[in-house]
Amino acid sequence: MAGTQDLSNKEQDSTPQGPKNFIQDIIKDDLQQGKRQGVVTRFPPEPNGFLHIGHLKSIVLNFGLAEKFEGRCHLRFDDTNPVAEDQKYIDAIQQDIKWLGFDWGKHLHFASDYFDDLYNFAVQLIRQGQAFVDDCDGDEIRKMRGALTEPGQNSPYRDRSPEENLDLFERMKNGEFEEGSKVLRAKIDMSSPNMNLRDPLLYRIRKVAHHRTGDKWCIYPLYDFTHGLSDMLEEVTHSICTLEFEDHRPLYEWILQELKTPNEPQQIEFARLGLDYTVMSKRVFLQLVEENLVSGWDDPRMPTIRGMRRRGYTPESMRKFAESVGVTKKNSVISLGTLEHFVREDLDQTCARAMAVLDPIKVTLENFADDKIQMVKGPVHPKDESRGEREIPLTKTLYIDRDDFMEDPPKKYFRLKPDGKVRLRYGYVIHCHEVIKDSDGKVVELKCTYDDRTLGGVTPEGEKKVKGIIHWVSADKGIPATVRVYDRLFNDPNPMGKDKDFRDSLNPESLVMRENAFLEPSLASAKPGDRFQFERLGFFIVDQESTDDAVVINRTITLKDTWAKK
Repeated sequence: MAGTQDLSNKEQDSTPQGPKNFIQDIIKDDLQQGKRQGVVTRFPPEPNGFLHIGHLKSIVLNFGLAEKFEGRCHLRFDDTNPVAEDQKYIDAIQQDIKWLGFDWGKHLHFASDYFDDLYNFAVQLIRQGQAFVDDCDGDEIRKMRGALTEPGQNSPYRDRSPEENLDLFERMKNGEFEEGSKVLRAKIDMSSPNMNLRDPLLYRIRKVAHHRTGDKWCIYPLYDFTHGLSDMLEEVTHSICTLEFEDHRPLYEWILQELKTPNEPQQIEFARLGLDYTVMSKRVFLQLVEENLVSGWDDPRMPTIRGMRRRGYTPESMRKFAESVGVTKKNSVISLGTLEHFVREDLDQTCARAMAVLDPIKVTLENFADDKIQMVKGPVHPKDESRGEREIPLTKTLYIDRDDFMEDPPKKYFRLKPDGKVRLRYGYVIHCHEVIKDSDGKVVELKCTYDDRTLGGVTPEGEKKVKGIIHWVSADKGIPATVRVYDRLFNDPNPMGKDKDFRDSLNPESLVMRENAFLEPSLASAKPGDRFQFERLGFFIVDQESTDDAVVINRTITLKDTWAKK
């Protein structure tokens, strides 16, 4: 028999070991030793794209730590590059975070809130002789930076006086110079083994209107300058970043120390989330969308939060997954099956059951009266009796899934076959005695009879118990639907590996359209966002495009991990 109604222990993925969280330990020690009087964290996305699964760990970590230590977590948009930013991303990011179950309260901030402060901090560094205006272009600056094995070279403009730099910086602000003609750089150490300390850029000219400040500014601060000062201004205590910012921490600390700020947040780095069979590159996401390899940023195959939400993943399962992987300093790749385990576990507990036929074959019960409608009963949820029962109409003409019939089956095949018997779920045992095909030899109808002694799982005395149980839908009362059967977007665990083109790893069966599906009538009132387990088939969600006249259903996930042995 293909699958079962509910998840057995064998079908469920093994639960990960208890999570590790060294950052939680650091914060606990800080509070116990009086180093910090409270906890303030922040999640600082750039509003230049949609959130994806790679952001999940940081969201759950930052908001979760604030909740655990009765502090607060800020949502701060790093909106310092107006060329790539858009209000639609700001709106989408807020919606996604709230959908995940987190709220920043009154602490919604933007880096642009601090543009005046940041400009004044830059002026202070110039006055202290620790920043200068450089006329070199980008290529020249890159060449002068040197390499890991050789020191960089000072810019010929490095020794400008503070007065000249102040004048040039103000004129940059006033729009007197063209983009790329001048930048403001910190004056630190061109021989530092840390490349980030080799006179890093602080400001560049961008003559582009900003979504919040309009045309007020034509110079914008870079992230490394903005990040720590924004944290400081918001009185963030623990600035939690992924490991690629570890080499940036000395610059983060240098800026705060040289400016003698009234408080200094502590930057702590952790390993980012990596998943097999998944990409986490905005560049690749954009290519997938622009090349029509997916239907959009919210395509249910996309690892964006919006896509996973549309796929039917639950916020509870995603939070549990993020918590389960722990917080460490070592980068690793987590099995996508681990995430899917939490999704299955949550959906199995919450989803009402129903029957659906995705690829129908007509079944005619010849000894069933033409006008007869018999209501059989099935549980709404077999593990929760309080949810009651649903009534399912049984009629003369039914549909079963094509996968549940085979003309020349192997041994131990327990579904329907010529001159074979099978039990209809919640109904009768039926016997197939005739197979009808079309002119191309495709099976289009099965003529069967039912045994009226077998309702409710009864096996007549003296007869052998029928092992096979299949799902079905009344042809007369079923609801026509389009079912999108989604699977993993990539069939390679490392689609971005060396010398690989991610396109070559696209799974050709990541979307299979079933446009002639039928659903049991209990789903007549289902609305977009409702989730169900289609018995024996998997977990599904009513798509946002679904209407009363055109029902569209998305498969979220199968009942068990079909990739485990691949």
